[in-house]
Amino acid sequence: KNTKNPFYLPTIFSIFIATIFQTLHTLHMNYESLRLTDWLPTTKKEMKMRGWDYVDVILFSGDAYIDHPAFGAAVIGRLLEKEGLRVAIVPQPNWRDDLRDFKKLGIPRLFFAISAGAMDSMMNRYTANKRLRSNDAYTPDERPDMRPNRTTIVYANILKDLYPNVPIVIGGIEASLRRITHYDYWDDRLHKTILADSGADLLIYGMGEQPLKQLVKEIKNGKRINEVYDIPQTAFLVPKNSVPSSPFAEEKRLFSHEECLYDKRKQAQNFRVVEEQSNRLYAARLLQDVDDKTLVVNPPFLPMTEEEIDTSFDLPYTRLPHPKYKGKHIPAYEMIKFSVNLHRGCFGGCAFCTISAHQGKFIASRSKRSILNEVKKITEMPDFKGYISDLGGPSANMYRMGGKDHSLCEKCKKPSCIFPEICSNLNTDHSALLDIYHAIDAMPDIKKTFIGSGIRYDMLLHKSSDKQTNQAAENYIEEVIVHHVSGRLKVAPEHTSDNVLRIMRKPSFNQFLQFKKIFDSIDKKYSLNQQLIPYFISSHPGCTLTDMAELAVTLKNLNIKPKQVQDFTPSPMTLATEIYYTGYHPYTLEPVYCARTKKEKNTQHRFFFWYRPSNRPAIIAELKRINRPDMIKKIYPKG
Repeated sequence: KNTKNPFYLPTIFSIFIATIFQTLHTLHMNYESLRLTDWLPTTKKEMKMRGWDYVDVILFSGDAYIDHPAFGAAVIGRLLEKEGLRVAIVPQPNWRDDLRDFKKLGIPRLFFAISAGAMDSMMNRYTANKRLRSNDAYTPDERPDMRPNRTTIVYANILKDLYPNVPIVIGGIEASLRRITHYDYWDDRLHKTILADSGADLLIYGMGEQPLKQLVKEIKNGKRINEVYDIPQTAFLVPKNSVPSSPFAEEKRLFSHEECLYDKRKQAQNFRVVEEQSNRLYAARLLQDVDDKTLVVNPPFLPMTEEEIDTSFDLPYTRLPHPKYKGKHIPAYEMIKFSVNLHRGCFGGCAFCTISAHQGKFIASRSKRSILNEVKKITEMPDFKGYISDLGGPSANMYRMGGKDHSLCEKCKKPSCIFPEICSNLNTDHSALLDIYHAIDAMPDIKKTFIGSGIRYDMLLHKSSDKQTNQAAENYIEEVIVHHVSGRLKVAPEHTSDNVLRIMRKPSFNQFLQFKKIFDSIDKKYSLNQQLIPYFISSHPGCTLTDMAELAVTLKNLNIKPKQVQDFTPSPMTLATEIYYTGYHPYTLEPVYCARTKKEKNTQHRFFFWYRPSNRPAIIAELKRINRPDMIKKIYPKG
């Protein structure tokens, strides 16, 4: 930067202005071929443009309305539309004024639906240190004040006050992860099922297409929502003496909410039952008493078939934010605008991750036809430059993977198929995924495709008894590194301590070192000069100060100065959160150390940045305190 150049600042300013006009121009190009009625209505005016004087379902969402298959409100709205219903969406209603946003569309013929958005609202609004975030990626121009804390509860309570006789159905990430008694990190206490605090009539957990279709069918057959008890993947509250008979083969009763309040071991035991049943193909119905009622959680649907998941992704999305946001920046949309999701589900079972609790461990994969059709739609967008930002999923390399012998999967209730070792019944063949990559790269308007989702390198290093599977894994590694990396490949070893990694349900750090060796070899072979970027977590349950000191030594010796790091944030319904709250491992009931205070967490986090001079005195003081002068010499050999 030559700041002495008198044209420097005007040049920067002109680039800035040009960028704004270019953005507005491309947005205009995207919108110009569409009409307002191509989106689901969000106002009375838009309803009238469709000739509607009523709607069947009004969906309130904590996110901006983006009509794209990566956003839950759009998926649910389009699905209900396909079922023949009139659906309207109210995105990010104002809950602090005279509540006009909750009244503007009137009363729906069937029910209100509520989703807090693509994230739990507390995770969305607060950092690991419980500080308010300064931006919201799912809101126009990143405004941080467009949704309330505990969004689902706030919206539901408002609607119940305004329209006490209209049924309310809640769903999405927030409702899913709070469907039973759960620990809330921000209040530092157990909360009841979200059904109790919201007053909602029905909760749909997980991916909502299958239960919603069944619910609509029941309503069309004349049933009311409070009379529907047998839909899988739903939860509801009933009086203790009125629990309906179960149509499901098994039933398990959990410790009551009140018992869990007074005995943390019982909360830990509950979690094990919930997690195991969430990861079974044919699960049990769960019952839990809370106050004078009983929570009924029906088992999940079977994984979606290829036809079912294709149907969801093939719905007539505009793939654009609603025109009301024209000219505004929505980071979450920009991130996925030119990306394609290949499958749902993840069988990793990581202790700190909520994916399996919401999507399940069984993989539901899209057909090649559906994927290529979506890519073709992307290439037809006026501002597409030839680059697909991600061909991925919850984990990038699980497409079309599952059990070889399905009957063995029917008996399994393990939360992970790849920890503590890769299941001998798991098909880890990457051939189908390579075929997808090659087919997309061969399309005339595609210049390059990237893999932005996380890659499980432990599956790539696994040696199968099948030679074709092993060869496909080798081909996949080289394919990704040579053709699908944008300069940096991100992977998630998470820690270097085997003790911590066991609690995380992650592979040994030695496997990262093996993968790094392969990465560096291929990088050198093709003269690529790319980087392998590892993610790490501090303060995870089981992680001590010594573990963090050893991590610092290991990374120092590898000449890795980590940048992609985070402090563990307890999210509802994960193994790590249950350990953090109860102090016990739910599967062994043995005590586990957890860094709980702000000071403990900050101290652990500081070890990621041992190389910063400002951190040196504090790190040395802590190592002296725990009587580890040997670690001081390893981290700071020159004193």
